[in-house]
Amino acid sequence: MTVLAYPLATRRDTKRLAGQLARVLAGGDLVVLDGPLGSGKTFLTRALCRALGLGQAIPVTSPTFTLLHELETVPRVAHADLYRLRDAVDVRALGLDAQRDEGRLLVVEWGSPYVTVLGGDALIVELVMEPARAARIHATGNRSGSVLAELAAASGVG
Repeated sequence: MTVLAYPLATRRDTKRLAGQLARVLAGGDLVVLDGPLGSGKTFLTRALCRALGLGQAIPVTSPTFTLLHELETVPRVAHADLYRLRDAVDVRALGLDAQRDEGRLLVVEWGSPYVTVLGGDALIVELVMEPARAARIHATGNRSGSVLAELAAASGVG
């Protein structure tokens, strides 16, 4: 499995990664963000939404309690947080697979256990803080594999 290691020493690095993601992602794609509390999952989502055209005045916050936020970007983003959910039944009840089918870019925090329920073929972005802040990115399918290859070529990071 190919893993792209992307150093995130500064907030600017995270914004740069978000900009590169914005250039290669499309409606219907699934991005799963994992990492410990405080690792920057919502910050990366905010930076991605800004790179996709969301105005600075519109807040992008964690959907921990509401579970899902829809954001007016191009393509539209459905931002979900599955931290509080118990099982796949709860995830299915959110209808996130339908969001993908309708052409939204689905960005899911804490979604790794539910990739299959979410429709599979995900770009997994694991945010790590030790030994240094970084994103470890891998793909689980054909489309996400193409996205990963484009991201690697654009970023020059390996």
